[in-house]
Amino acid sequence: MSEDIYQNLKQLGGATVMPSSPEDAELERVENPQADVAYNVRFTAPEFTSLCPMTGQPDFAHLVIDYVPGKWLVESKSLKLFLGSFRNHGAFHEDCTVSIARRLADFLEPQWLRIGGYWYPRGGIPIDVFWQTGPLPDGVWIPDQGVPPYRGRG
Repeated sequence: MSEDIYQNLKQLGGATVMPSSPEDAELERVENPQADVAYNVRFTAPEFTSLCPMTGQPDFAHLVIDYVPGKWLVESKSLKLFLGSFRNHGAFHEDCTVSIARRLADFLEPQWLRIGGYWYPRGGIPIDVFWQTGPLPDGVWIPDQGVPPYRGRG
């Protein structure tokens, strides 16, 4: 594997400032050195935070992002900064979840991508949001996302 695939990264290896909004966040990618093999990559963000667009109150979610890369891999620090940029962003749960998935899908052009947004209750109602690009490619093992349904008091 050549170091050349990392030469254009701007955020890795140095101090970076949290982007002020998802629109200002810069996702970065590198060529997939294993592009000839179909495999799953999972990112889990158990402390995702955004704001309610109506009240300004914080909303919290457990996000699970699975993707089968094609030519590109997302650079994980840029993904962390992108997800962190939602902390001061007001949008409903559905919009946050699907916006994240669509931006990643457009940017990475993966063979397949799905997101599970497991939002913690506010007002007594948890909201779970799921989105994927299409059918799963043959022969790829995708484990369960491992997030149990919300049970409240047990």
